[in-house]
Amino acid sequence: MLDICLLGTGGMMPLPQRFLTSLLARYNGSSLLIDCGEGTQITLKKNGWSFKSIDTICFTHYHADHISGLPGILLAMANSDRTEPLTMIGPKGLNRVVTGLRVIAPELPFPIRLLEITEREQVFEQNGYRITAFRVQHNMICYGYKLEILRCGRFDVERAREQGIPLRFWNPLQKGETIEDGGRVYTPDMVLGADRKGLKVVYCTDSRPAPVIAAQAEGADLFICEGMYGDEEKEEKAMEHRHMTVYEAASLAAKAKPAELWLTHYSPSMMHPEWYLKKIRKIFPAAELGEDGKYRELRFEE
Repeated sequence: MLDICLLGTGGMMPLPQRFLTSLLARYNGSSLLIDCGEGTQITLKKNGWSFKSIDTICFTHYHADHISGLPGILLAMANSDRTEPLTMIGPKGLNRVVTGLRVIAPELPFPIRLLEITEREQVFEQNGYRITAFRVQHNMICYGYKLEILRCGRFDVERAREQGIPLRFWNPLQKGETIEDGGRVYTPDMVLGADRKGLKVVYCTDSRPAPVIAAQAEGADLFICEGMYGDEEKEEKAMEHRHMTVYEAASLAAKAKPAELWLTHYSPSMMHPEWYLKKIRKIFPAAELGEDGKYRELRFEE
């Protein structure tokens, strides 16, 4: 089971009922943030979720509306008695940006590990998540993220017994480990069936439409994409500032065919995203409007 919650859906500046961009994913006791704009703490507290369980923060890029909430998040984590390491993933310049923001949060009771993205597409394994960062098209270096929870095949008890595999090795083999014992090697493929369908969530903000986005979001359980502008006459502005309209986001979803599309990262000028939903759904019927606190529990297929 994978929990997904939009903590903030605004772009550029926070509004009274719309905080800046942030996403929370929770899986197997581990919480992961993508971006942490101003107001992220408030939605977390409203939902009753803990700061202590956040062990990974991914940054799309370093514009203020995506990272300005970091010092407060770090201090809240410190006040929750967290001592376990925190991992941060982000584009080139991660160390410089985090060091600068930590001037007002200099002493923390936990270490920070910084993983800088160096390729156009790069994979990280973190606490059960497979995280794929992929370069998108903004006016500075910016990445989208694909979160996957992979799922191995079912453990075949009869095959394990037939091959005389000791019971103490069943659990490690089920977790994908290879075991060597007394000259024999036991591998997961000896006891596991074909891989089962996992879960996939793709998150992309601050980009022009690009083929890589549709390719990464193909068949996703949930595709979360920026819809900065709703008025069709603002397409030129979207092109100038390297953003998308809600219709361009819906067109990407129509190509990728995810189970569901959530729109996010609205311009402050777009006070009523619901005005555009009917047109959006003509392009992609499974589109929904993101809002602060919007939550979905994704479950594995049985």
